[in-house]
Amino acid sequence: MIIMLNGAYGVGKTSVAERLVEIIENAMIFDPEEVGFMLRQLIPENVKLDQEKTDNFQDYILWKTLTVQVAEQIKDTYQKHLIVPMTVFNKEYLQFIRNGFEKIDKDTFHFCLTATQDTIHDRLIERGETEGNWCFQQTTKCLQAFDDEMNEVKIDTEKKSVEELVHEILLTLNQ
Repeated sequence: MIIMLNGAYGVGKTSVAERLVEIIENAMIFDPEEVGFMLRQLIPENVKLDQEKTDNFQDYILWKTLTVQVAEQIKDTYQKHLIVPMTVFNKEYLQFIRNGFEKIDKDTFHFCLTATQDTIHDRLIERGETEGNWCFQQTTKCLQAFDDEMNEVKIDTEKKSVEELVHEILLTLNQ
C-alpha cells in the first residue's frame, strides 16, 4: 500500500505520516523531498536545464522520475507500505507520481490535507519557520492548486487533532 499525503507546507502531513507509521504495520515514511535534496546537491548550476533553474527542486527533470523509482526500489527491497508526505502542487508532477505509484502498488491512496492560510501560517510559525520564508511564500499557490478535482479526497485539518485526522484516513482506507 502507498498512502500519499499531499498539502501545503505546514498543514500537518508529517505529523499525520508519523502517526500512521506507528499504527499501520510494516509501514515506513518515504519523503520525496529527500530525492530533491539529493538532486540539488548533485546537479551543478552550470549543468541545470533552463526549466530547472527555479527555487523548487521539483522542477528538476529527474525529480519525479526518481521519486517513483526510489519508491519502487524501497517497496521491492524492503516490502514496506509507504507513507508519503508531500507538497506537490504542479498537477503534471502529481499525476506522474500518482500514476507511477499506482503501477508499483494498486493499493495507492491520495489524500489532500487542507486548512486555511491563517492556520497554515500559524503552524509554520509554531514549527519554527521564519515568517515570510519560502514555505510561507508557497501557501497561496498551494491552496489554489489543491482546490481542484485532482485532489478528490480532501481532509480538512482545521481544529482537528492528529488522531482525528488519522482516524479519518483509516476509515477511508477500510471502505
